[in-house]
Amino acid sequence: MGSPAPVSGHAPTRDGRLLHLVEAGTSAPGTPTVVFEAGIGGTRSTWAAVQEVVAARARTVAYDRSGFGRSAPDAAPRTLARLGDDLGDLLDHLGAGPFVLVGHSWGGPIVRTVAAARPGQVVGLVLVDPSDEGADLYFDPKLTRQQDRLTRAMPGLARFGLLRLQARRLARRLPPTARAEMARECSTVASARAFQAEVASVTDDLRRLREAPVDVGEVPVTVISGTRKVRLGGAVRAGLIDAHRRRAAGLPGGRHVRAEGSAHMVPFTEPELVAAEVLSLLPPG
Repeated sequence: MGSPAPVSGHAPTRDGRLLHLVEAGTSAPGTPTVVFEAGIGGTRSTWAAVQEVVAARARTVAYDRSGFGRSAPDAAPRTLARLGDDLGDLLDHLGAGPFVLVGHSWGGPIVRTVAAARPGQVVGLVLVDPSDEGADLYFDPKLTRQQDRLTRAMPGLARFGLLRLQARRLARRLPPTARAEMARECSTVASARAFQAEVASVTDDLRRLREAPVDVGEVPVTVISGTRKVRLGGAVRAGLIDAHRRRAAGLPGGRHVRAEGSAHMVPFTEPELVAAEVLSLLPPG
């Protein structure tokens, strides 16, 4: 018998905002709930193909951060600390745990921060081509200027429908409902504004992580690297992969996995690989 159909809901934050979530699957006693955290600009739909597989074995939750998808925007600065507080509020809404957290791109630092703050409750991490303060590319003035120009252009790209075209291409491999939702929700001016709000503090937050690293203890951590060169140059991509490798090697429970068929968007291009790494952190079932 298959897992129950996904159910939509909302989790309240400490200041009264509602975060939209989609829950699928059920967990046997002692089996962690798997919670998915998207990258900047992503919604719950980022994880639709991965969630579908993992939900056959465990309770899973994917959600929209404030300003994305069906979650209302946040008036406060969208710093890493603020994003971590929101994820913590979501976990409190879901119960006592335990949890396995899965983060893509900027979702990587978010789930690492929360895992460090909640020892014993978070029992596994899967970081999917994560942003990593160990990679010098995030502090390269030329690359940051390029990112700034793209970020400023986002609302205009949304108004002219260019973000919708990009979202449609990226969502082609998702289940039909998620495909349509992503094309609609990830291409709005409001989503572009939320993107700008989160990007604004990324460099400063990564610098703070360099200066004051978070400690996730002995929690098992899998770091997945996309290896294909697309928009990033070869040297930049190699530097990011090396940072991922060093991150995994420096953790007691660290493991580094190469996604040979993917660039950055591994949840879309190799969802089976991501799902397999998540399932490896769950009890046999």
